[in-house]
Amino acid sequence: MLQQPHQPLQVAALPTQRSPAREDQAGPWHSEAVCRRDEAGLFFAPSKEPTAARLAREEAAKRLCARCPVMLECQEHALLQPEPYGVWGGLTAAERRVVLARRRRHELEVRKAAAGNRIAAAG
Repeated sequence: MLQQPHQPLQVAALPTQRSPAREDQAGPWHSEAVCRRDEAGLFFAPSKEPTAARLAREEAAKRLCARCPVMLECQEHALLQPEPYGVWGGLTAAERRVVLARRRRHELEVRKAAAGNRIAAAG
């Protein structure tokens, strides 16, 4: 049986811009992002990426995020959009889903407590 020549991993379709066009008084937050100077392939998974390679790539991306001056802005952008793929603000897509679920639970608890307080005050 003939072996196929080694095929490089194909990178999944990447967004043309990693960040939104939002601007504030200091200009767009993403213009200060460390990842603007790095390869987007580090932040987005190639198709059929082996688990060990994915974990190593994500850790390398997170190391860059950790030294980024706009990490929190990037993270909040990814949570508000929500961004379904890639490492944003030091969080993977799975980690962002966990954060969003916790936020939803917290908001529900706050609403229930507020409703309970209104009922108690009226009674």
